[in-house]
Amino acid sequence: MRNKDLCSVMMESSKNRLCLCWKTSSYSTRLSVILLPLVLVSGLVALFCAKSSSWMFVRNYYDSSGTILLKGFVPGGEGIETGDGERAEVLSRDHNSLSISGVPPETAQPLHDKEEKPLSTETRSQAVTLFNNTLAPPSSVRISRNISNLLRVEAMLQQARAAIRNAGNNNHTEDTDYIPDGPIYRNALLFHRSYLEMEKKLKVFVYEEGEQPIFHNGPCGSIYSIEGNFMSKIECSRFRTRNPENALVFFLPFSVASIVHFIYQKNIPDQWQPMKQTVRDYVDLLAVKYPYWNRSSGSDHFMLACHDWGPELSKSVPELFKNSIRALCNANTSEGFQPSKDVSIPEINLVGGVMPGLLGSPAPWKRPILVFFAGGLHGPIRPILLDHWENKDPDVQVHKYLPKNMSYFSMMRQSKYCICPSGYEVASPRMVEALYMGCVPVLIKDHYAPPFGDVLNWKSFSVEISTDEIPNMKKILQAIPMRRYVRMHKRGVQVRRHFEVNLVPQRYDVFHMTLHSIWLRRLNILLHQEWG
Repeated sequence: MRNKDLCSVMMESSKNRLCLCWKTSSYSTRLSVILLPLVLVSGLVALFCAKSSSWMFVRNYYDSSGTILLKGFVPGGEGIETGDGERAEVLSRDHNSLSISGVPPETAQPLHDKEEKPLSTETRSQAVTLFNNTLAPPSSVRISRNISNLLRVEAMLQQARAAIRNAGNNNHTEDTDYIPDGPIYRNALLFHRSYLEMEKKLKVFVYEEGEQPIFHNGPCGSIYSIEGNFMSKIECSRFRTRNPENALVFFLPFSVASIVHFIYQKNIPDQWQPMKQTVRDYVDLLAVKYPYWNRSSGSDHFMLACHDWGPELSKSVPELFKNSIRALCNANTSEGFQPSKDVSIPEINLVGGVMPGLLGSPAPWKRPILVFFAGGLHGPIRPILLDHWENKDPDVQVHKYLPKNMSYFSMMRQSKYCICPSGYEVASPRMVEALYMGCVPVLIKDHYAPPFGDVLNWKSFSVEISTDEIPNMKKILQAIPMRRYVRMHKRGVQVRRHFEVNLVPQRYDVFHMTLHSIWLRRLNILLHQEWG
């Protein structure tokens, strides 16, 4: 079991201690070891799992347009999209085996039928407040310890909501490390207050059930690195609580990248079934052992996945897909991603599992190349891009394969703009790489909710171009005044801190920004007991 000694070792060691080596074994052995305990436990669900819940949750502090009604926060909705199709190669490289091609064609199997109380959804202006008579229990009812703890937690969240709403009436709060300011934020004052409230109040309960390598572990040295990095850091974080009664959110610590690597087998009729069964059995186990999943229908639980198949595996359990907070790299609003409920996280390719060497960039006037892209033919956008611009113009450096005498990162550092098109899926590490190296991202995307779009104003430090505008891309970029370009470059350097990965998490870095986005979604939910 994990303990404080393990945490101290993990925080002081290299990535090999942060993310345990992924063991290799035969497919049948791995599948048996992983699934057998869960299958045995899942058999108890039909006998012992509660058929109904006496809890309700009220969701939606957002209006119908997706704008949070804690005024100032606007989650990303339909807009730009990014992606990268280089999945099979990277997955094979990161796990030493397994090449994947294509997505198994199968829809999610439903969880066993459960009789549930209806869920109430209301806008913020109609939502129940914890300080009126609606949530007050009848005087004849004795409040149990569990109920009083929940009311205490919700009252604390109500205080946080009030503090955030009132932040606009005050000046900046003193902060010795960093004070958010400027147009890179949708509302810097509200973000700062919300972040400080998160630091004071957020408690995460990490379920300890599940064994490595599927649970409590993940990749740390590939495009899926945020899965392993987040898991290793949250388990040693000051935000973690060992007492679930004090938790505001509950983390389901399974790695989709690990599930795909160790359980996926393409030469079987139903390729999804073993992977989805793993997720179903795990949630069933937790629902039997603890009361917390059933009391909220999973609405105060969250999963985190950077693998492209994360959204599909979340459909393994209907409540997980519809109610839970899903922190996803593949944040595609056309595939069920809900910005008011789910969290868009960045895809970060940590070569060797570390960030040093990726940061830093020349000044704006020391970048002779107008725009740069290098990447394979993945998805519908890149063929159009390469057809129009590959080897056509020295100012527009577009390559399918980068010449041997060119360095990918060096080209980024020499370019004013870096193209970040979608691939087969919307997630791509190119946006973060561009920000790391001071190159203004050019986003050519659809249906993509950009990372931390509830706080960050992406239009202030990036350029959006539609697919139809690709032939005119050079004219569009040349028409941007130098003064505006310099401002975008400066803002990109400023916003970079929110995407940095640190061995020991630092305030406002990608780990804390991910937690803050989850915190905002928890503020968007009210849990209360049904009386009667």
